[in-house]
Amino acid sequence: MNLFPISMLNCRGKLIDLEIPKIMGILNITPDSFSDGGNFFSPKNALLQVEKMIADGVDIIDIGAQSTRPNATRVSAKEEIIRLGKIITQIKKEFPNIIISLDTYYADVVRFGADEGIDLVNDISGGQFDVEMLKAVADACLPYILMHCNPEINLMHQQLIKSDILLEVNRYFSCKIKEILEYGIKDIILDPGFGFGKSVEQNHQLIDELSYINLGKNPILVGISRKSFIYKPLGKLPTEIVLETQHLHLKALKNGAKILRVHDVMETKNTLDIFLGT
Repeated sequence: MNLFPISMLNCRGKLIDLEIPKIMGILNITPDSFSDGGNFFSPKNALLQVEKMIADGVDIIDIGAQSTRPNATRVSAKEEIIRLGKIITQIKKEFPNIIISLDTYYADVVRFGADEGIDLVNDISGGQFDVEMLKAVADACLPYILMHCNPEINLMHQQLIKSDILLEVNRYFSCKIKEILEYGIKDIILDPGFGFGKSVEQNHQLIDELSYINLGKNPILVGISRKSFIYKPLGKLPTEIVLETQHLHLKALKNGAKILRVHDVMETKNTLDIFLGT
C-alpha cells in the first residue's frame, strides 16, 4: 500500500510523475560554493557536468549562481544573471528533455530564468528575501520549491528554533502555503531546509519524521548532500560522506521523500534502485 499520495508537477505543460522519486543534480555556477566552488563556473565545464549527471541517471538539474553556505559573500540579482549567462539555453539546446530548476531568491533572476526556459523555481527563502519573488513565480506559471528558512537573510544559518522542530516547520509551511496559493501558484514542493538554522539533532529528527511534514499533502524535497550536520560530527570532509549520505537518503525515501537534491548522482541512483527493488 502506498502511504504517500502520488503527485504530479506541471513543468511548462510537461507532467512529471513523482510516484517514482526523482534525483535533482546540483550545478553550482559559482566560484565559492562550499564543496565544488569554481568547478563548473565556465559554460564548458558546466555542460560537461550536466552530460555526466544525465549519464548517471539525473532527472532534474538545479542551477544556482550564488553560494548560500555560511559566511558566503552575498551577490546581487544582476551578478547572478551575469554568472548564468546563456547556460540555461545551452543546456536546453544540448539536452532538450532535461528538467531545469533555478536556485535563487531573487525575482529578477526568476524572470530572467523563465525567459531562458527554466521549468521550476527553487527558493531557499520562501519569498522572504525579495517581496516580488512569489509574484514572479506566479507570473511565470512554474512549480515552486518552498524551503523552511529563518525570516532574514543574515539569520538564515542561526539556530533560532528551540521548540519542537517538526511543529515549527509545519507551522511555517501552513502559513506559507496559504500565501503562495493566494498568488495562484499551484504546484508546491516542500523542502525542510536541512542545514539551515537547525542543530544536528533537529536535522536528524526531520529525516525521521519526514512523513509528518504537512501530513504528506505536498511532495517533499530532501537536500542533505555534503551538509555539515553529517560530516562535522564524523570529523570528515564534505566529499568523504557518500556512504553516510546514502544511508540517510534511503531512510528519507522510506519516509516519503519524492526528490533528492544531490551532488553524487550515480551513488544516489544506486540508492534509489535499492529502494525501488530494481
